[in-house]
Amino acid sequence: MARHKSEKEKKIGHRRVGTGGEVTYKKIQTSQIMGSIQLGIQHAVGGLASKPERDLLMQDFMTVETTVFTSDGSSQTPAHHYSEFTFKTYAPIAFRYFRDLFGIQPDDFLISFCSSSLRELSNPGASGSIFYLTADDEFIIKTVQHKEGEFLQKLLPGYYMNLNQNPRTLLPKFFGLYCYQCNHKNIRIVAMNNLLPSIIPMHQKYDLKGSTYKRKANKSERSKKSPTYKDLDFLEHHPEGIFLEADTYTALVNTIRRDCRVLESFKIMDYSLLVGVHNLDQESRETRAGKPTDSRRGSLTRVLPHCCACPEEGSYPSRRFNLNFSIDSDTEQQTSDKGLQRNRSINRHKLVAHSTAMESIQAESQPIDHQGDVPPGGIPARNAKGERLLLYLGIIDILQSYRLKKKLEHTWKSILHDGDSVSVHRPGFYAQRFQEFMANKVFKKIPSLDLPEIKGNHRKFRTLVSSYIALKHSPSKRKSISRPMRSQDSTEVDYTGGLRFLWQLYTAPYF
Repeated sequence: MARHKSEKEKKIGHRRVGTGGEVTYKKIQTSQIMGSIQLGIQHAVGGLASKPERDLLMQDFMTVETTVFTSDGSSQTPAHHYSEFTFKTYAPIAFRYFRDLFGIQPDDFLISFCSSSLRELSNPGASGSIFYLTADDEFIIKTVQHKEGEFLQKLLPGYYMNLNQNPRTLLPKFFGLYCYQCNHKNIRIVAMNNLLPSIIPMHQKYDLKGSTYKRKANKSERSKKSPTYKDLDFLEHHPEGIFLEADTYTALVNTIRRDCRVLESFKIMDYSLLVGVHNLDQESRETRAGKPTDSRRGSLTRVLPHCCACPEEGSYPSRRFNLNFSIDSDTEQQTSDKGLQRNRSINRHKLVAHSTAMESIQAESQPIDHQGDVPPGGIPARNAKGERLLLYLGIIDILQSYRLKKKLEHTWKSILHDGDSVSVHRPGFYAQRFQEFMANKVFKKIPSLDLPEIKGNHRKFRTLVSSYIALKHSPSKRKSISRPMRSQDSTEVDYTGGLRFLWQLYTAPYF
């Protein structure tokens, strides 16, 4: 019987996929949900735009506006071909403030959500949520459970305070909370920033929590075209971590530390750091080999940056960060997706500045003029092989509070396994473990090697480091590089001290 049911339909949570490929959520066609959501958002945001702006009040966080959309329409709503539904907008004034804080004008928001059909993502989360992506790749809509929506609404005053104090954050950017009601079913949705732009190929994706218990992608996940790996997979793929320039590393770790402190204060746990890795060198090799590219990616020279990763203000040098990245000219591609290239308001630069990894660094300066063929928005990094990477990252799944259910789950898992290794843990311990894992295992600090002003001895040092990385990963040379030098020589060269040795050479008077 179970086998017959699995052949008939696939179900994860409330999401079902029928034999014909039709997708339903709570037994409602997702295409109907999508169209109804667009009508609701158009009415809510468009109507709010005509109201004068004012200071945010405490009661604004708890306000709920309800609109009934009949099929025949009314003086307030347009006619439509969907089933009659009710659309609730939570804290509309508060979310208008948040959108304005990130420089999102109402017309831009409406164009993104309502000018064309949303794209349903075929890879749902483990909870069976449904995800919609706007055509311009900027925003994402996700269904949330009743408790999560309720928790977010209670979180809004603290979220408001945190954004005012720290606009640069890795925390999700919430732009709206809504509820679609139809056939006596409630479907709550949240509008957020899109972390991983689909137009840029992600060669690796990781969902990192800092725990090791069952933190490995299963066989089913690995078989997907774009799998999401976990903590143990990362340690296997990158045993030496991912290398960032010293200033970038410091700013990123400080941002993670500050965000974890905020999450801990709200008793939030079980969140993750989503990391997308775009490998520039691998992309170049694939292009030269003639490997077909997803047409949605388009030319990398025209990619709009759409991911959230905002290291803290003031932690970066005033000079422009540059790892001297470039892409071979043969990687340039021509596409016909000019429909997405529309005029934006001047405040769009503010949106970009607060929604991307690298652009947020210079949010207080003039809009960045993208140079070269490197996709903007990602954080430049290198792996242990010396390959050039762009990182797209942000903290996700922050709507899990340490309620009784989570406490019982942690207690039960602690009895069966090492209590410190399981993902569910009390917020304070979870935050500390999360920070240590990111700062010590995932990201590593290296000296500034590729700044534009590198000349003379600095350039020699960079050449030495590049040579060292290549030598270290050569099997025939690895043994010789790890052999200690003569005892009378004060400097040793070994597997772990190579960079320190090169730095000593760099600072020596004769160099």
